Amino acid sequence: MLGTLHPMAVTALLLGVDGGGTGCRARLTDLEGQVWGEGAAGPANIRFGLKESFASVMRATDACLEQAGLSLADTDIVACLALAGASEPTHLAAARTYNLPFSHTLITTDAHAACIGAHGGRNGGIIIVGTGSVGWGIVAGREHRVGGWGFPVSDEGSGAWIGCEAARRVLWAYDGRIPWTGLLKRILARFDGDPHAIVRWMGQAQPRDFGVLAPLVVEYSARDDAVACELMRGAANHIDGMASRLAALGVTRLALSGGLAASMERWLSPQTRERLVTPEGDALSGALQLARLEAKAMAQSLLAAQNG
Repeated sequence: MLGTLHPMAVTALLLGVDGGGTGCRARLTDLEGQVWGEGAAGPANIRFGLKESFASVMRATDACLEQAGLSLADTDIVACLALAGASEPTHLAAARTYNLPFSHTLITTDAHAACIGAHGGRNGGIIIVGTGSVGWGIVAGREHRVGGWGFPVSDEGSGAWIGCEAARRVLWAYDGRIPWTGLLKRILARFDGDPHAIVRWMGQAQPRDFGVLAPLVVEYSARDDAVACELMRGAANHIDGMASRLAALGVTRLALSGGLAASMERWLSPQTRERLVTPEGDALSGALQLARLEAKAMAQSLLAAQNG
């Protein structure tokens, strides 16, 4: 339930943002965790453009503030922006120099925040299976990453990977190399039956565009479509590989998140499923937890400086 307060009463608020390849979500709370506003906007993967990503962040933030009856001028906001693409040092460095209107901004990866949210900041790991894919683990204060280097060279098992492989098999079927299935016919129909349209689309498509085909694969896998089932098994095999590597790094508790997580779980190996736990929270709650820790550290630093 969203709270309401008089703007003049606000001294500090926390903003958490979870930004991915398909969209971003934001939540505004006070220091005690009461929610004042929530918002959503478009993609916020900084690998595909800081301007677009931060425009999405600000649209989602504006929605939060509108619900709370506030403006940026009314508040001191400590923000944690958990963004896809922020694991790449160059993109992260550029993002940190971007002029944002918050009192203090912490930028981290969506995977890091998701792992914090899933395990309440305790040891554990997470595999995100959404537009992209990545494994993240926290063991004894150390962070470990597996995959998530960016589509098409990485992010195996993700929605983008599944969509790309589905489009590939449409062309194989058109060549006569594999039999047509209901899934492949459905995808070709989206391109008006023209394989050249697939090639033209592919040259401009971003990961989220490939990811649009993934729900079709999930749908047809439930109908035992041979190609759809093959793709889901292949995707699960990649997720199993990430899980195995995280286990080798000492991760014993593993959560799944992302838009394809629920659909993927039944395709995973028994060994992976045995390690799965229900996430306590998501990347948004993890971002808010990190923002809260940042605000407390800032307050303690200020107090120490005053006393010194």
